[in-house]
Amino acid sequence: MSFELTAEQRAIREAVRDFGESEIRPVAKEYNEQGRYPEELRQQAADLDLVAPHIPEAYGGAGMDGVSTVIVTEELWRADPGVGGAIAAADFGTGMILEYGDEWMKEEVLPRVTGGETPIATCISEPAHGSNVAGMETRARKDTAEQSSASPATASQEGDEYVIDGEKMWITNGTVADVYIVMAKTSPEDGHAGITAFLTESDRDGIEAARITNKLGIHAQDTAEIRFDGLRIPAENVVGEVDRGFYQLMEFFAPARADVAGQATGVAQAALDAAVAYASEREQFDQPIAEFQAIRHKLAEMATDIEAARSLAYRAGSAIDSGDTDEATRLASMAKLFASEHAVDVTDEAIQVHGGAGYVDDHPVERYYRDARVTKIYDGTSEIQKNIISEQLL
Repeated sequence: MSFELTAEQRAIREAVRDFGESEIRPVAKEYNEQGRYPEELRQQAADLDLVAPHIPEAYGGAGMDGVSTVIVTEELWRADPGVGGAIAAADFGTGMILEYGDEWMKEEVLPRVTGGETPIATCISEPAHGSNVAGMETRARKDTAEQSSASPATASQEGDEYVIDGEKMWITNGTVADVYIVMAKTSPEDGHAGITAFLTESDRDGIEAARITNKLGIHAQDTAEIRFDGLRIPAENVVGEVDRGFYQLMEFFAPARADVAGQATGVAQAALDAAVAYASEREQFDQPIAEFQAIRHKLAEMATDIEAARSLAYRAGSAIDSGDTDEATRLASMAKLFASEHAVDVTDEAIQVHGGAGYVDDHPVERYYRDARVTKIYDGTSEIQKNIISEQLL
């Protein structure tokens, strides 16, 4: 299938690439070495409509389509997976609010994200439950005003609150976001059919977040462990319907997985760019190593893998816009599986092209290799993607 970008999509690519090369790449190494979240750069990106670009203009976004959104993520990760990735991940949870949130939630939260005031965090995974979302142990129990010892000022307009207890793990933006979506069991005995999504400010009593700093890669991105101990949330802060949170969440895995495919394509392209540049400059046996067929073949295979990954990612973005849920699910899983697996291969080969110089941090390829590895894990492991794809075949 031929896939041609529109003039607008090509312009978006150039705009993001310019921002990445002028603002992100010069400081990427410093941010990643320091493990520093790029707050100022995220705000600059928001001024260019690069934060949550899929959000409609009515809520401060650019209203970009699925392919354009993937392109933005791809180019941010091409600039740097840590810094650019932190910018791209600032919107993780906005889709749930846009689709299922009450109007007051949309008006209050979405402009704050698109405007660069704060990222958002979605609290799903737990220490003992990653791929098995239905196994989560975080609980939310209903507490009426008569039962609660809380003052009337803290209760919802209906006089009811939910009290949440539990622990979440690997939460993107967990220590930097002002707002969370928290997934918790409201009907524990019902498995998938007993999970509810809640919106909360992150500074409420009963929330303790600690940044995870011993990660293999994406050091500039914020990842956290979060504990909820008696967190009280007004009943009006339920996002969507009670006990429908899992099914609501599933609708956003296709866009999330297409986004990860864009991430993986971006970091792979960055690695190829670095490998081509190094091979053209590095000389052995009185000639640039790019003149050796062994190196040329490596570069050719890397480029082919990237182009195939990019095609799948864009097709997934297009399918999401089409409204064909089954097709979007299939292509998004294929795109994430292929792009993430090959991103690790491509970044590995980029180190090989650099030889010993690629094994140290004098060159960015060792960082790209470490950063690419996570794309095979989050938003559904490669093994989960194979399950989803095979289920549609059988």
